[in-house]
Amino acid sequence: MKKQWVLAAAVAMLVGSGVSQAAPLGDAAAGQTASVACAACHGADGNSVAPTFPKLAGQHPDYIVKQLSNFKAHTRNDPDAAIMFGMAAPLDEPTMRNLAAYFSSQQPVKGAATDPAQITKGKAIYRGGIADRNIPACASCHGPAAQGISPLFPRLAGQHSMYVVNQLKYFQSAQRANDPAMMMRSIAKDLTEADMQAVAAYLQSL
Repeated sequence: MKKQWVLAAAVAMLVGSGVSQAAPLGDAAAGQTASVACAACHGADGNSVAPTFPKLAGQHPDYIVKQLSNFKAHTRNDPDAAIMFGMAAPLDEPTMRNLAAYFSSQQPVKGAATDPAQITKGKAIYRGGIADRNIPACASCHGPAAQGISPLFPRLAGQHSMYVVNQLKYFQSAQRANDPAMMMRSIAKDLTEADMQAVAAYLQSL
């Protein structure tokens, strides 16, 4: 149970530090205008069709702002981040907040269900963790229905399975290192690829 205690302590520390305090929303109408540059990869309404690009529709606005800020500062530097360095470079914080307000206000499209056995396995891991490896339930941070908890933990429901697996691998290898208190790196390091594929299949099906 040690990892669960560490996770709970890290969450409490972040909440207590004020990191969890959401900033004011931006202007969604202005964000829609600015989002033209994002549409080719993420879709006009944030529902990307390419499995390598994340869906942004319905995502928590402060999470979007954090990722854009990290891309701009190159503190999120996983193998897929380079394309975002150039996109984020000219953005100031008001524009980031406007984009976040727009995408968060869009209706997310349900993901496609795949292998039922994979989904069942992934649901069990997501909701209950893996006790014999001290892997906590994903739901403890991302919510029982994967809606996320703003602003620290992103919405994952319906997200492309390929994107989820890629990010878990990047956390596992520490190629992505912008997770608060190293929480995702700590959890992902003990996941097998089969675990990742199952959780991702379940999340895509939501």
